Amino acid sequence: MDFTNDYTIIGIDGGGTHTRGILYREGKIKAKSTSGTTRIGAVGVGESCERTLNVIIDLCNQAEIDSNELDAVVVGLAGVWLDEEKKRSAALLKTLGRSYDVRFDDLIVTSDAELAIEGAFDGGNGAIVIVGTGSIALARVDKGELHRCGGWGIEIDDEGSGAWIGREGLTAIVRAIDGRGKKTALVDIVEELIPSIDMSKPRTIVKAYSERAFQYHMLTPTIMKCAEDGDAVSLEIINRAAMHLGELPLALQENFSAKTVPVALLGGIIDANTLLSQLLQKNIKENKKLKLVAPKGTALDGALSIGAKLIEIGQ
Repeated sequence: MDFTNDYTIIGIDGGGTHTRGILYREGKIKAKSTSGTTRIGAVGVGESCERTLNVIIDLCNQAEIDSNELDAVVVGLAGVWLDEEKKRSAALLKTLGRSYDVRFDDLIVTSDAELAIEGAFDGGNGAIVIVGTGSIALARVDKGELHRCGGWGIEIDDEGSGAWIGREGLTAIVRAIDGRGKKTALVDIVEELIPSIDMSKPRTIVKAYSERAFQYHMLTPTIMKCAEDGDAVSLEIINRAAMHLGELPLALQENFSAKTVPVALLGGIIDANTLLSQLLQKNIKENKKLKLVAPKGTALDGALSIGAKLIEIGQ
């Protein structure tokens, strides 16, 4: 990505598991910073903004600049969609910033998925499917209109995501213990994975979860490994995950006039080249309405692109 002007921009990609930030200055990435999740649904708006502000401060300290030297700050937060949510987070960030003598002239808070599609197609049209702790698909069509599919949160949706896979695995475990479902290697392996679970006292599963000894997505790598090793229950979960994820771009395809829609896959589960990633890619390649493409850039690239546009509009 090339900017013709010498901008100083901070971009932050706040995901469901990790938050990543970069500071771009003089044509280069001058600083990088990471933090825990800033997903408002997981930590609340106050904690989300506190963590985001800490990333901003860290980036400025690394680059040895004052906040008043920033031309734009672009923050994408998981689960933020409504305008009122974006405005509330932006307002709180500015308020918290004043307590640390950090001031923002141009600050925008949006969804992390909007950063991702901007980066994936360099502002052009297409669809993305993001598969990480959560799952969502987003499409940009003619005139820049955005359409979303999925991403309603693990409480009611996010099918095929890391959290969904973990929850389905946990359900399979308790079904196997009760004798309602097939036997699965997950029963013994999860006991080893989470010390506070004792399968001789199965209700310790409920206790461990209620005490936050684990979260759903923490079980996903184990379920993926069991599927690769031939555990039928785990493989069935991964196959269903691929099916659900494949439904997302197909639903969005209806918004395009073109017969074939370019689809880019993003997210931690995709980046790790997991079994799920391979199955999903296979499903998309076999569908004539979709064309699997490599993303042109990351969500952080998208943040910098949006920041540059924000600056140019203000000039």
